[in-house]
Amino acid sequence: MTRRSQLALVIVALLLFGGLLVLVPALLYPPLSSGDLRGVTDPRARIELQQAQSKLANDARTGVLQAIGGLLVALGAVATWRQVRISREGQITDRFTRAVDQLGSDDLNIRVGGIYACERIARNSAEDREHIQFLLCAFVRNSVPWAVGGEQAPVHPTPTVDEQLPWMRVRAFDVQAAMGVIGRRGNGVPQPVLYLSRVDLRSVALRDANLSRSTFRYSNLARSVLIGARLEASDLTGADLRRARLDGARLTRSTLTRAHLDGANLSGADLTGADLSGADLSGADLTGADLSGVELRGVRADAATVWPADVDRERLDARGVLTA
Repeated sequence: MTRRSQLALVIVALLLFGGLLVLVPALLYPPLSSGDLRGVTDPRARIELQQAQSKLANDARTGVLQAIGGLLVALGAVATWRQVRISREGQITDRFTRAVDQLGSDDLNIRVGGIYACERIARNSAEDREHIQFLLCAFVRNSVPWAVGGEQAPVHPTPTVDEQLPWMRVRAFDVQAAMGVIGRRGNGVPQPVLYLSRVDLRSVALRDANLSRSTFRYSNLARSVLIGARLEASDLTGADLRRARLDGARLTRSTLTRAHLDGANLSGADLTGADLSGADLSGADLTGADLSGVELRGVRADAATVWPADVDRERLDARGVLTA
């Protein structure tokens, strides 16, 4: 809006308010005419009636002024609120831009600072939470790719689990930090899908992380710590989960099938007390996995599913496993 338009709006508002001050009292309490006072013969009484009518008009005028003042205060409060909101959004945009720049830095400490700045922005701005999650997932995919299926791609799964590989917090602390922020997203609200397929997350530690509706297709999660993690409705097709700690994790309605490669490999994984109800384990390898106290009701399996040696068909049927 131009300054001329603003000035015209102010003039119109002043004229409107002035008209209200004149018209409202005149309409509600018009001056008493000679005809109105025809029956009043006492001069003093006539004067008192006129003064009373005038007082009523003045009171009405005062009421109009108070109403206009209240409206102006309300309009001022709305304008101030809008200005504060615009200022806040501008600050968040600036912080978001700086955080993105920090994520692209060659300095590890600056990248980690940018990751935690993104978490702070997500806490303060509900509108940006989904964008922050997408940004951090992209950061992880670009930082530790596991390029299964491409030229000179790594063998998936690897012949053995590398027990000497340092923990993620040591070998790639920025990736560990990003996954920690992703895993701390809130509960109880619809969450976007996390796209983390074909990433190298060996030895990552994410206790009690909320990773529901995640896509980890063909990712390497060997020797990872996912104790108590929420992985409901996640896609772990072909994922390497050998020696992973999944005790107490929730994998209800998750997919761990073979698709184009072999199924998810959970050999040697600790699934103590995990909830796999409704999960698809077709073609999955659970050789040597600890299934103590695991909820298997409604789990789908097929002839290619490899179960631990101490688990027989009768026990699977009794625990509600559906075998094709």
